[in-house]
Amino acid sequence: MSRKTEIVIEEGSTNVYPDLGYADAAEMQRKSQLAAEIACAIKARRLTQQGAAELLGVDQSKVSRITRGQFRGVSEAKLLELMAKLGHDVSRFSLLYG
Repeated sequence: MSRKTEIVIEEGSTNVYPDLGYADAAEMQRKSQLAAEIACAIKARRLTQQGAAELLGVDQSKVSRITRGQFRGVSEAKLLELMAKLGHDVSRFSLLYG
């Protein structure tokens, strides 16, 4: 006796955070985009997490958390500061996020 289970697929929005019920969804999306940019910049420069930490002036564990998308407790301003230290022109982000 096999029972067929109906699979329901719900289409989400372009921002997963409100879909998951986060009250600060817009901020979370902006921070996730900044964290992704930071991770890409670190990878492009072929930095180790320790090398990135030294360049950025933060602990290696913070670099690890940010590049894995764990950025709660890190402000947008701090993420922008880290991007600037990686050589990115943050003015375009400041206009979007500021």
